[in-house]
Amino acid sequence: MENNSEINKIIAKNLVFYRKEAGLTQAELAEKINYSDKSVSKWESANGAPDVYTLMQLAELYGVTLNDLVRTDEPEKKEKRPRNSRVWIMLLSSGIVWLVATCFFITMQLLMPNAAHWWLSFLYAVAANAIVLIVFSGMWKYKMVHFTAITSLIWSALTSIFLTVRFILMRYGQDYSALWLIFILGIPLQVLECFWGLFRAKKIKEKQALESETAEAEQPASEQTDGE
Repeated sequence: MENNSEINKIIAKNLVFYRKEAGLTQAELAEKINYSDKSVSKWESANGAPDVYTLMQLAELYGVTLNDLVRTDEPEKKEKRPRNSRVWIMLLSSGIVWLVATCFFITMQLLMPNAAHWWLSFLYAVAANAIVLIVFSGMWKYKMVHFTAITSLIWSALTSIFLTVRFILMRYGQDYSALWLIFILGIPLQVLECFWGLFRAKKIKEKQALESETAEAEQPASEQTDGE
């Protein structure tokens, strides 16, 4: 029992160190790994330890090895990166998308100024930018950015398709009066996105509730062992 207690203390010390190095609060860490803040507090106070899978998840999040989380010597401080580095990555990636769209627009406007409505490239850039944000926000679990990006993708993609097809039909003298019906497709897509977000939030709450119940069930047993 003493060995387990010592191991828990070692892991707790390392977990606290690397969480602070990452600039995260216990609540922010709990949200990223889909655990309750009670579980994180329990691990960091050496009243328990995460399982191997969770330790691997934490090691990946902090950019360290599994051995770093269980080492007995003092962990080495890494050069701190700004907390908003991920925001800058998303901004730079979005900037590249708009740079490509601008270059395409200028090039096509110079080569074929009367061939098509090249300004549509900027509208397609909105959809492309949304895809970039979906990828990054999905990796880093920025839920609000993820939801907003998917919404932007749905409606910008439908608008791009609508205008592109409309210009083509106009060019060939075809009727496009019923083309607006394409936007109806966005309604079920948006509803599905809302339901999916609610479903994920429900699963996270259920997992946190299960963690809390497990922690409460284990507490009396640990107190009884300490008393002995």
